[in-house]
Amino acid sequence: MPQATQLAPKSVPQKTFLRDYQPPSFWVRRMELDFSLDLVATRVRSRLHFERNGEKTGDWTLDGEDVRLRYLSLDGVPLAADRYRLTPTQLHLSALPVRGVLELETEINPAANTRLEGLYRSSGLFCTQCEAEGFRRITYYPDRPDVMASWRVRLSASRADCPVLLSNGNLVGAGDNGDGTHWALWDDPHPKPAYLFALVAGRLDYLESSHTTALGRDICLRIYVEPGNRERCAYAMDVLKRAMRWDEDRFGLNYDLDCFNIVAVSDFNMGAMENKGLNIFNSKYILADAQTATDRDFGFIESIVAHEYFHNWSGNRVTCRDWFQLSLKEGLTVFRDQEFSADMRSAPVQRIDDVKTLRARQFPEDAGPLAHPVRPESYIEINNFYTATVYEKGAEVIRMLQTLLGRAGFDKGVVLYFERYDGQAVTCDDWIAAMAQANGVDLSLFKQWYAQAGTPVLTADWVYHPAQSCLELTLRQQTPATPGQDEKAPLQMPVRCALLDATAQTVREEVLLLDQVQKTFRFEGLDAGLVPSLNRGFSVPVKLETSHSVAERLFLMEHDSDPFNRWEATQDCLRLLVLAQLDSGEDEDALSDDFLAAFKAPLHSGDPAFRALLLSLPTVESLADQMVVADYTRLCAGHRAVRTALAQALESDWDRLFHTCAVVRRAFDPACGEQSGLRALRAVALDYLCLLPVGKPHAAQLFATADNMTERMMALQALRDEDCPERQTMLDDFAARFGDHPLVMDKWFSLQATAQHPRTLDLVEALRQHPAFSWTNPNRVRALIGAFSVNNPLCFHDLSGRGYRLLAEAVLTLNGLNPQVAARLLTPLGTWQRVDEDRQRLMKQELRRILDSDNLSRDVYDVASRALGV
Repeated sequence: MPQATQLAPKSVPQKTFLRDYQPPSFWVRRMELDFSLDLVATRVRSRLHFERNGEKTGDWTLDGEDVRLRYLSLDGVPLAADRYRLTPTQLHLSALPVRGVLELETEINPAANTRLEGLYRSSGLFCTQCEAEGFRRITYYPDRPDVMASWRVRLSASRADCPVLLSNGNLVGAGDNGDGTHWALWDDPHPKPAYLFALVAGRLDYLESSHTTALGRDICLRIYVEPGNRERCAYAMDVLKRAMRWDEDRFGLNYDLDCFNIVAVSDFNMGAMENKGLNIFNSKYILADAQTATDRDFGFIESIVAHEYFHNWSGNRVTCRDWFQLSLKEGLTVFRDQEFSADMRSAPVQRIDDVKTLRARQFPEDAGPLAHPVRPESYIEINNFYTATVYEKGAEVIRMLQTLLGRAGFDKGVVLYFERYDGQAVTCDDWIAAMAQANGVDLSLFKQWYAQAGTPVLTADWVYHPAQSCLELTLRQQTPATPGQDEKAPLQMPVRCALLDATAQTVREEVLLLDQVQKTFRFEGLDAGLVPSLNRGFSVPVKLETSHSVAERLFLMEHDSDPFNRWEATQDCLRLLVLAQLDSGEDEDALSDDFLAAFKAPLHSGDPAFRALLLSLPTVESLADQMVVADYTRLCAGHRAVRTALAQALESDWDRLFHTCAVVRRAFDPACGEQSGLRALRAVALDYLCLLPVGKPHAAQLFATADNMTERMMALQALRDEDCPERQTMLDDFAARFGDHPLVMDKWFSLQATAQHPRTLDLVEALRQHPAFSWTNPNRVRALIGAFSVNNPLCFHDLSGRGYRLLAEAVLTLNGLNPQVAARLLTPLGTWQRVDEDRQRLMKQELRRILDSDNLSRDVYDVASRALGV
């Protein structure tokens, strides 16, 4: 049989359009796989039990890349050469019966697979990653999400090298082959598409527990890890059990297999993957203990373990008809993991964190050349649409439905959705239809949120009419033009609003439905002097512009009864202070007595995690959103000036807070919100103190005495931007202590890559040659190059253009090794519209250099071409 090889795209790759979707000519009802695992020559035997799709006619096309076809038969008879045609990416079959069994044997080389898609070798393990289109790198198959089959998988490998053999479903058999190899047989009765297939084989230890569902089913839970890491997955196991119970309690969704397995691997392109019954995780989001992980790491683990488990229903049992519907599973599941984390911890803090993530990642995406709707209309490479728009904005769209329908109505819609579409591949329209039918409402206008790109601007003005004792509130919406969408339709917006009186009591609160460009709402029978609190809880994902006076903002900052809006008002006041610095260039009298009185209110009482958020300045990137042209040099200087002014004005308060927030020495409990909140608040105090001479000894002492990673990183981060001997001493000690812990060393790389001082560019270039740096490990690349380009705006946007060149060189290096990581790394160059003309020219120059390179992958071409608008 001829071998299929990858064709480097010399011509312009073609787009796939939603409008061109056609159901498949054939369904696969049953898939049987038999793997003979080998480092360089794995044999894959497959049996596809197929049947024609109704009255459809025509040939059948299977996908396949970088696989060698060794055998092909139909119903036990080798297929004649004139019945099939092989290309570098497909197998075309003709003259097929209505139903039959297609048998194939392919050969692949896991050791050569640096793309980490399909079947590859990672740290001594065989591992798969098949979403979105990785299964075609294993064998020929209709690699599309609407083809759903039940699967039976037999794995055979050396017992010495691979004592553990895992796949989807339930283990139904195992044995010895008598030649030093052994086998395991896994059966998954639930229909699934190829992207949910998974396989892991190698030397693994595991932590075992169990869960009994609300329906009385006993589930065996195992988390598999590389030997020596077993004790570091206890928290992930605890999260998994809590997530299973939560999904039963909130939505009545029970797990449906006899076992649920998680495997943590070192080399993984994503955070995790929800393969049915066998979740594969980046080890970063499983392995954690007090000595190697921070409170923030534990929070990520809680969110991601829950997210992947929740996919068992919102993604697996009900999946996407096509990849344009990706947010159908991802947006819904992000919403579900956000709700879970809000119930596990502080709901206000969780909501603020959700919005911070949206603004940091999705708002810039919506404002640039890479903007796209939650349900895109076209793509070149689907891997590039695992974006903040699909995930985070998709979750906000789901949340708006809950606001519109109420929690009870929303949950009723969820129940109907899963009942109606269980075992099917569906669309965003099907989701909306279930919500509408369950609640007897018309949601046709709401669907525009899925089709329209861009972040809407919501403007609010109000006037009080004393003669009528009436307040009129006018809301206006406008969405900026985005690539391919110059004209924008009005969206349906459930805007939660309240009116507060002078004593901060809520006089009126309701959800206002804005469903046209402009609408005025009347509130009758009210006294004068009310202050509107708008878009409470961030009920609509918009940029809000209001006519609040400075005094009203300070009032909301100190008294708003909605925690999110209190934080928002504080951020607004701090933002105005920093932007004022850019105009004046002076810090004298920057902090008024009224501002300090309001700002100091949360210093010494209340939920510590929430107080930590109230006392922190907006990020430089969020400030850049307020500028037509983002001048990062001046922004960073202004940001530091306001921080320094606050440090000086409240030095004694910060010092007292730092010492009173020291957690009493007891067992580190990552699930204890009070403990983690106190540590977060203490970190804020230390950050301010380290802008003053008194702070550096505090940081050095904390680092020397810390008994957990949160406090060690707290000390390092407080001195990250400071050019002082204490910083280097601490960095050297950290590397010596944790040099054998890859995930901890990622923190060491990131800390240096995000430091805002003149030597950072030289340092990042030098760290690429560090013995611990590896281009083939996605975590390490993201820790250095990704952290630098995303989280260090001062140095990345250095006027010399060195930061842009550094990123472009990294992308070109990775293009041939791991195109998926290369493409995701590239996105910061797509923000060129935000900066001045000189920097725009330099950024576009690097994008053009990338586009002009030979053998450019589809992944990188897609992002670079869209970034330049070509």
